[in-house]
Amino acid sequence: MRYSREHKQETHDRIVKKASVRLREKGAHGIGVADLMKEAGLTHGGFYAHFDSREALVIEAFGYAMDRSMEHWRKQSDQVAPEKQLTQIVETYLSTLHRDNPGHGCSIPALGAEIARESPKTRKAFAGKLDEMVEMMTDFIPNLPRKAARKQAIATLATMAGTMLLARIAGSSELSDEVLKAGKDSALEGAKREPKVTVAKKAKQS
Repeated sequence: MRYSREHKQETHDRIVKKASVRLREKGAHGIGVADLMKEAGLTHGGFYAHFDSREALVIEAFGYAMDRSMEHWRKQSDQVAPEKQLTQIVETYLSTLHRDNPGHGCSIPALGAEIARESPKTRKAFAGKLDEMVEMMTDFIPNLPRKAARKQAIATLATMAGTMLLARIAGSSELSDEVLKAGKDSALEGAKREPKVTVAKKAKQS
């Protein structure tokens, strides 16, 4: 039976969506192609009608997951004033809800360490999406020059992702909650801190 192009694309998208969740839950090598296809309601034999290789699916699933994170950030930021957008993102990211739902959360703490060991092609694709995230977060810091804002965005994202990774290692425990709080306080403090050059300019103006 021959399916339409639209049907094939819908099937392709369903596989990618399922894979993006399972990869974040189980890790890049925690689930096989056969299992992914089964969850999508398809046979293992149909895999290569949609992807050239397992790596191709992994790259596309990573990209999908990163795009969903940025879409979530965009929706969150739209709810508040520009000067409060970064705070909104930090507080939503460093939450117990995010910690306890890795399959629907950010790919960086869920898969970052594994991606660093993947092929150059996979790392390059992930790095491209990471740069998009940094640029988006930079947009949430409107009170600084672009270069300083980007530097702050990188530091904040690193604090957020590292905190989430440690919180998940600690599990749902008092230590995990403590890690989340400490990371959130640090990220928010850094987000509110003005760079020395700005302070110096203010002093000169006064």
